[in-house]
Parts: sequence; structure tokens; C-alpha cells
Amino acid sequence: MYKQYDLSGIWRFAMDPDKTGVRDGLFETLLPDTIPLPGTTAQAGKGTYNRERGTGFLTERYPFCGWAWYQTVFTPDPADLHKPLLLTLERTRMTRLWINGTELGSCNSLTTPHRYQLPPLENTAPLTITICVSNTDYPTKGGHMTSPDTQTNWNGITGEISLTVLPQVHLTDLQAYPDAEHKSVTLRGMLRGASCGELTVTGCAFSKDAPCLQEIAPVHTRLCADEAGAFSLQIPLGEDALLWSEYTPVLYALHLSLSGSPGDAEIRFGLRSLTTADMEFRINGAPVMLRGKHDGMLFPLTGATPTDLDEWLRLLGIAKAYGINHYRYHTCCPPEAAFTAADLLGIYMQPELPFWGTLAAPGEEQYNKTEQSYLVEEGFRMLRAFGSHPSFCMLSLGNELWGSSRQMAQILRGYRQADPRHLYTQGSNNFQFWPCILEEDDFFSGVRLSKERLIRGSYASCDRPLGHIQTARPSTDHSYDPLIFPEQAETRQTEAAELEIQYGTGVKTVRVEHQAEGLIPHKPIVTHEIGQYTVYPDYAEIPKFTGVLAARNFEVFRERLAGAGMEDQARDFFLASGHLAAQCYKEEIEAAMRSRYIAGFQLLDLQDFTGQGTALVGMLDAFMDSKGLISEKQWRGFCSDAVLLAEFDRYNYAGGEAFRAQVQLRCYRPDLTGTMHWRLTDGDACLAAGRLPLPSSPMGLVTLGMIEARLPDPDTTRSLTLTLEIPETDVQNTYIIYVYPNLQPALPPQVKMVHTVPQALELLGRGARVLLVPDTIRQAVDGFYCSDFWCYPMFRQICESMDRPVAVGTMGLLVDKEHPAVSGFARANCTTPQWYDLITHARCAVLEHAAPGLKPILQMIDNFERNHKLGLLFEARVGAGRLMVCTIRLHELADRIEGKAFTEGLYRYMASGQFAPRQELTPEQLVELFGACPPENEMKDEKSRDREQNRENPRD
Repeated sequence: MYKQYDLSGIWRFAMDPDKTGVRDGLFETLLPDTIPLPGTTAQAGKGTYNRERGTGFLTERYPFCGWAWYQTVFTPDPADLHKPLLLTLERTRMTRLWINGTELGSCNSLTTPHRYQLPPLENTAPLTITICVSNTDYPTKGGHMTSPDTQTNWNGITGEISLTVLPQVHLTDLQAYPDAEHKSVTLRGMLRGASCGELTVTGCAFSKDAPCLQEIAPVHTRLCADEAGAFSLQIPLGEDALLWSEYTPVLYALHLSLSGSPGDAEIRFGLRSLTTADMEFRINGAPVMLRGKHDGMLFPLTGATPTDLDEWLRLLGIAKAYGINHYRYHTCCPPEAAFTAADLLGIYMQPELPFWGTLAAPGEEQYNKTEQSYLVEEGFRMLRAFGSHPSFCMLSLGNELWGSSRQMAQILRGYRQADPRHLYTQGSNNFQFWPCILEEDDFFSGVRLSKERLIRGSYASCDRPLGHIQTARPSTDHSYDPLIFPEQAETRQTEAAELEIQYGTGVKTVRVEHQAEGLIPHKPIVTHEIGQYTVYPDYAEIPKFTGVLAARNFEVFRERLAGAGMEDQARDFFLASGHLAAQCYKEEIEAAMRSRYIAGFQLLDLQDFTGQGTALVGMLDAFMDSKGLISEKQWRGFCSDAVLLAEFDRYNYAGGEAFRAQVQLRCYRPDLTGTMHWRLTDGDACLAAGRLPLPSSPMGLVTLGMIEARLPDPDTTRSLTLTLEIPETDVQNTYIIYVYPNLQPALPPQVKMVHTVPQALELLGRGARVLLVPDTIRQAVDGFYCSDFWCYPMFRQICESMDRPVAVGTMGLLVDKEHPAVSGFARANCTTPQWYDLITHARCAVLEHAAPGLKPILQMIDNFERNHKLGLLFEARVGAGRLMVCTIRLHELADRIEGKAFTEGLYRYMASGQFAPRQELTPEQLVELFGACPPENEMKDEKSRDREQNRENPRD
């Protein structure tokens, strides 16, 4: 390595929010304050403490926007005189540099190190280095690189801050271009200070746990550069060279020493071939499926992206433990340490340009030459800075872009011509409802192939139609293949139009010129930002936010819940909604696994996203810590390189039915062998078992065969566990199915069912047991099975601004499963597939205004903005009578086996001595909840109908 000085430490400092420092000559003065570097102004607590309490994202305790000045003094060693110097600022914002009061230049990269070439020193006089960092007036908005929703718009310098002393003759700008087929690497770079030199190359292969796996034969050669100083050199690695992939994350480190020049240059790379064939990705010729997660670089403690290797090894290691092999960086690019960690762990990385907008062509109305030129150059900088990392696998032009596909194609051609080591795509979910695949695309990333052909399971309400997990009865037989290649082609629509769409956190009007017809893909498909199932906040996380960001949004949500009288249910809401979200994620990921023509998916997200309205969509919290909702092993059961899939059309069965399922294996694991074993259990009792052989070297989606078992005929509802596994491996997946007794519920004579408040009050006044299934609910929310998408308040505002239906906004049931009214039916205290038809045939009564003290037996969890107390089933004493209110329309479920079982259990409870409600309601409260008394003649008609219905039932 070349000689290097570490400039980290205490620097002089000044804040310049009004950006007058250049005019005032701060670069010529001794700055008045101090600050530790590397670091940010927020980490140092500089500025005015922020007391705001926003709900859209975490609160930065010490926000700062403007210019900040940093200054240090460096005294050179006499041995370093007359040599080139290189100042490196690894991670920062837009910078300007002064040495001894003379400005030397500026740099505006948001994603790559800022490097300044300093003139050789003539004497040992101290150097005053002054740097102005600006986090305002960017040449582009910056996406998640600068967003307060994610890592904050910080100001500072993080990571390496160094001064490198370069020999008079030295190598720079090294890039490695591996050739996996020929087991060699071509090194390209610049030779400075001479046109030729004697070069020695040594090196070895290494891994995370082995410093030297294999040495390469030293190479001695005469290196000659062209007139510009550029050189190219091929290095053989040997016939037994080691390839890089997620299974063999082996790297090479080469040291290049020029004769007579002190120090050496080092380049690290991986020997790998990343290609596509038909509709799949291939790594070193073997198929691979991308199991990805989104990363917006949200780091609550630091507010800025970490730059140390150990932290990235920890973070990426957690993701890998959950079966993740791919990261997509939403409108951002991670630092060097992230790529290095991904190299060592075997993770396929996809950074993006820091852009979320319109890439128009010259001459078009929205063309911004300055911004577009900046973005294109930023992409080239990313390729130069990180392109030799084998984990740098894909590059996207940005998120949900609009504009000119021809212009995007031209940009991609430029990148590929300059750097063929990566795969490229025009963007993530470009053109949304009207996608296209360019000739220059290596793969397609999106959520639909036309408005109706959906390739993920959930969508925002403003982007209707909704997905199959939001609208269809739960099952395990959904595949996207029939939508990817439909039997009947869609009608082509080519007329131009201006349309209003949801765009980020707002609304945008776009012009669709063509390609409005359905897309028939011919390249690998990566389904974009799948999941987004909301989990209720866990307020126990609040004390974890001890760094630059405070969870004041969580505090506000908790106060709202307390104001609604439900603070004591917060933990139950979190757990019940979280378990539903986990079920939805399982169904979502398995649908992708079951789809032969889906080459990968990108979750949004494995972890919470605490911005954009506060989107708590993760199984992990914002710190990448488990929420305790699902274990790593359970998650890997459906998110791994080898997943066993049981395909059946429903979860609910009548006793004595035959259960049948087709078993498939989605596999990319080399050399997986053995036999698939299955068993169906009821607790510890095994009801049926069997095995199916694996084919030799299974790869891709493989059908193993059918399994069948006769189900028991139970006296009460049972939940059975189907386990699929390959013994002596970690490949295991489980499913819960529900079996119901064959019953035909009959209303007991001592129970009266009514549909209006007047009917109920008349009977209650005589001390009756009354089941009210109300025709009218004064204030209600529709029953909706799936958890809310992303974040209710954000999309409520968007839907209202677009005059589109607002989402229901709920997060599943909280079930008092020990209550005797449901204890024979409910198998968990949260939403499970047995509740689908019951929920979707119900309206949830809003209780907090008329009956704030009521605690429902079945309660729908509302979102943290609205905080309704929502009841589907609750009981109360009204005067001398006993009342059960059920907002599930039971008559609509008469042919559903689960509806019969639920109804029968409810009837049995109401007829028993256990039906003794402790809560009380007044007649006035009932009227407020379920409607005013009807006119006198209508009341008589209702009473007559009621007497007719119950004429043979004696009063209780």
C-alpha cells in the first residue's frame, strides 16, 4: 500500500446556515468551534435542539441544512516533499476544498468518495485544510441518499478521511475485469509518472474465514501505457481458480509493485460470470433466483450510512440468515464497506442512481440537461468506485421513472459499453401501469405487466386493482405464470394520453405515448417491492432510539391510542397484526416461488421503514432486530435457495374430507439430494405421513408429486400441521389447515335473533337472551382480511387527492380466543385463514364514541392514525337482558363450513350458563351504535316478523 496519513480526529468547525462563508472568507480564518471527524453535525449535537413531533418519519434531534466548515492542520514529513498527494473523503455531501486559503476544487458526488489531487509540497510548512460541505442545493433531489425519511439529509464527512502520499511513478484507477471462462482477469488502470515500468503481480484467493485459500503464480512483466497513461494487463489465475457466488464467496487480492517505486497498489475482485438466459439469471452458468430486500439506508442511531466493515457484515449477515441473497438500494448506493461485506457473504447487490423522477429526452418539456448529465456521470462514478466488487451485480437508473424510454436506452448503452461487468435495467417499476422492456435491459423490474396482469400480492388502494392476497380467499395455489404468458393477448392501445398517477408520497400527471398494451416479457422478471404488510407499532422500541433520531412519531401514536382508551391493548395489537403480516408475507413469497417465470423478488421490506408516513412493514425493526414474530428458520422455510411448496386451494375442511396437495420444490442449491418427507399432525399425534423422492440434481421449479390424507371428524374445530422436510438438511416448510365438525347450527329456543335495535330492546326489556345481527350500523369500517398496505395516512391523502377510494386501513383481528363464545372455533388470537369469509362478510362497528368501555371478543385492529375501537362480536347486559352483538352477516355464510362452526359455537355459548355478560350498555348506547327507532308502523311490522320467527321459542 502507498503511504497514507489518517486525518480523523478533532477538526475546527463552523456552521454556516446562511451560506455566507465564502463571501466572509471563512477559509482564511481559524474556525471557532470543534467537531470530531469522521462524523456528522447531528452526531456531534451541533445546532439547535429540535422539539418538533412529526408523524411522517423519525425526528432528527439536531437537524441542519446549509453549509458547514471543517478545518485541520497537517504537517508533512520531509520525506513526502515533491510527491503527489491525494486527499480522500469517503462519504460526504457536496464539498469545496481550500489549502492554505487557496481553493483547489469541488466535488458533488452523493454516492462515491471525493478525491482531491493536491500539488506536490515544496517545504514542510503546515498545511491548513479547509473543507466546506453543503447539504443543500443539490443538482438532483437525491432520492433516499438525502431523504429525511431514511438516513436524513446529514452534513458531515464519514468514513475514511486520509491523505495518501503517492510515489512519483504509481498506479491509479485500477479496475478488474474477470473472465471466469478462461480463469483470468484483465487489469486496467493508469500509469502515472512514467510511460513504462517493470511490474510484479502477486496475490492469493481468500474468503471471510480463510486469509489465503490459494496463491497465484507471480507475474513479472514490463508494463507500458498509452499516451494518456492507460494500460491493460491480463493475469492468469490458474486452471483451479476459484469462482465467486453466494455459495463460494471467494475473493482475489492482487498486489502490483513497480520496480523502484515504494509501496504497491492493491485490487480485489471476484471471479464470476453473471448472465441471463431466457427468463432466468445465471451465476457462473448455474441458475439463481434473487431473494431480495429493499434498502433505503435507514440507520436510526447514526442518521448516516455506516462505513465500517464489521457493521455491514452484521447487517447483511442478519439478512442472509433470513434467506436473503440480494439487496436492492432504492435510489441510493451504499459505501465501500457494504460491497466488501457482500463480497465476503455472497450477496448480489443492485445500487441505483439517486433519482426518482422523469428522464426526458432533449427537446421534451421536462428535459433537465444539468440534472441528467449529473446523474449519468454519477452512474459512471459508481461503476468506477465499486465496479470491481463481485457483489456489484446490477445497476438501475432509479425508482419508478417516467420520461423517454429512448433516452433511458441511450444511457444504458453508454454504461454497458464502458463497463460490461454488470447487468442493467432502465429502472425499478418504470412507467408503472404501462411498462416496457428495452432491448438494452438485462431484466425487468416491476409490479404488473398491464393494469390487470399483476405480479405481486398487494397494492395501494390508489393503484387498484388490488392483489390476490388482498382480495382472494387464502390458498397456496396462486402462480403468476398464467399472467406472465396469458392464453389470450390483450388489445393494443396506442393513443397518447395524460393520466394522473400515485407517485412516491404524492400525485403526478404523466403522458403515456405508447406501450399501453400488455407486456409479454422475454427477459428475467424481478417483482418489485413486494409485501408492504403493516404491523402495529411496538412501543417497547421507543427507548432503542438513543442516537440522532428520536421515535417521536411512535410517541404520538401511543398517545393517540391512549386517548382512544386502548393503550392497554398496544402489545396485543402489535403481536396479532404482526402474525397476520407474517402469514401474508409467506403467501406472497410462495406465490413468487411457485411461478416458474419469476426470476426474483425484492421485498419492501424485511425491516421497518420508519419514513413515508411511518411504514412499519418489517418482521425486523429498524435496527434489524427481530420483532419476535417469526424465527429465521421459519422464514427460511419459504424464503431460501431450496423451498418445499404444498399446493392446495383452501385451508378449511369438513371432518372426514380428503386432503390433497401437490408438492413442489423451488431449488437452486447445488447437490441437494435426499427424500422429501411429509407428515400431518394434530398436536403430538401423527395422522398421516409419507415421502417423495427428489430427482437427481433438482434445479428451478420441480414437481415432486401428490400427497393425500383422510382428515379426522372432530367434535370441535382442530388445526392440523402439515410439515414438509428433507431430513438432514435445513429445508422445511409448514402449513396449518383447519378441520371443522359436520354440524348444522340451529338457533336455540332460548336465544332470540334480531336485526334492529327496537326488536332487541323489546326482548331485552323482558330479560331475554338476544343475538343482534344488525341491519344498520351507524358508523362502521368494512371487514378486510389482509393487513393494511404500507401506511394508511400516506395513502389516504393520496387517494383523496386523486378522488379514489381510500383503503379500509385495518390490520387484522385481535381474538379473545379463550372466550367461550369462540374458544371452540378460534385456534389463535390473530387472523388466520379460518376467518377470511367471516371477516369479508362483516362490517366492524366503531365503538369508542357510544361505548368506550366495551371490550370486544372479536376486535379489528385499526391503524395508528384513526384508532377506532372496532367490534365484530361483543356482549353486554342491557337492563334485565343479555345481549350479544355480531356484525358478521351469518346468513351469508350458511354454506361455508367455517361459518357453520362459528355460528354453532356462538349459539351453544348463548344458550349456556356461561353467557353472563359483565359489561353493560344502555338502550341509548344501542340506539347510537345501531340506529334510531324506526317509525311506529315499521316497528310493529318488525315485531310481527320477530314473533313469527320465534313463535315456537319460549321466552327465557
